[in-house]
Amino acid sequence: MKIAIPRECRPGETRVAASPEVVKKLAGFSFDVAVEKGAGEAAAITDANFKDAGATIAEDATATYKNADMVLKIQRPVTEGAEGQNELSLIKKGAVVLAYMAALTHKEDVAAMAEAGVTAFAMELMPRITRAQSMDILSSQSNLAGYKAVLDGAAEYGSAFPMMMTAAGTVPPAKVFIMGVGVAGLQAIATAKRLGAIVTATDVRPATKEQVESLGGKFLEVDPEMEKNAQTEGGYAKEMPPEYFEKQKQVVSEHIKSQDLVITTALIPGRSAPVLVTEDMVKTMKHGSVIVDLAVEAGGNCPLSQLGGGGVKHGVTLVGHDNVPGRLAKDASLLFAKNLLNFLSPHVDQEKKDLNFDWEDETVAGTLLCRDGKVIHPMLTGGE
Repeated sequence: MKIAIPRECRPGETRVAASPEVVKKLAGFSFDVAVEKGAGEAAAITDANFKDAGATIAEDATATYKNADMVLKIQRPVTEGAEGQNELSLIKKGAVVLAYMAALTHKEDVAAMAEAGVTAFAMELMPRITRAQSMDILSSQSNLAGYKAVLDGAAEYGSAFPMMMTAAGTVPPAKVFIMGVGVAGLQAIATAKRLGAIVTATDVRPATKEQVESLGGKFLEVDPEMEKNAQTEGGYAKEMPPEYFEKQKQVVSEHIKSQDLVITTALIPGRSAPVLVTEDMVKTMKHGSVIVDLAVEAGGNCPLSQLGGGGVKHGVTLVGHDNVPGRLAKDASLLFAKNLLNFLSPHVDQEKKDLNFDWEDETVAGTLLCRDGKVIHPMLTGGE
């Protein structure tokens, strides 16, 4: 069985879907692993590192994909008409592809993969169950994004984070406000606290209050009654009614005036990011304060955010990096690769040196997009 690890060709993608450790594990299953030349270069993983772990280094994408039974990628294959090389045309019919597919917002690419006869798994749709935690790419990448968001904000903020007592006087601690307490938000709270900031946070899910307080932050409540049913069975935030956002606007508008750094992380799967910080709120913020919008790729939690850019509006610096985990490419790659390995390992048939998926397994059924030429995931077929 041949497993292909191509070099990511989408602009700005620095990660690679394998690590030397994972390649060694796959080779230990008697799989042939082909890594495209330079695939790990942006993540500080050399071809020699991969070769020493048991991989064959392929000269280009065509050689990498040739006769591959499985493809491990960071992002979905580029299809015809998209920017860059048509990767899908290089993948043989019947091959298995694992990646972050952005399936709920790029349904046309899922349809193209089905038409090409590819068996595709969207790793971002991994069910939120205990045994799937080690397979969850969203959690591993969001952890890094939350950490990096604080560092990015601190780099733009013109003052120190911790309180400093000097002979010349006292420097007050920075005030950091985290909006959205998922994995990224919790890591942002922990990182900001380690840097000595005073941290407050808010989320529509009441269960997050205890998590915020356990990290030393203060929880900002909006409407406890309306927040009782704000969480899906999978643990994600639901889209809230307009009256909730009106109340949220009132509470946040007052609180945000005194904050030095605001980090927004709120996302709704398959939907545009909700607006949490309006332009009117930005106008009331202190000059020199900073907003880091981690939801900018989904439209942004602040309408002034610009994907891949920054700038200053009304005296406030806005930061909107795309692919934030990719700004920590090596760690992001190592974690992503381990997520994929943890997903595959239970389905390895070591006697036949092949993969034998249990199609009824919850992690398999929950991520499987298309098979045998058909799109089958219920979230794409109207079954859910």
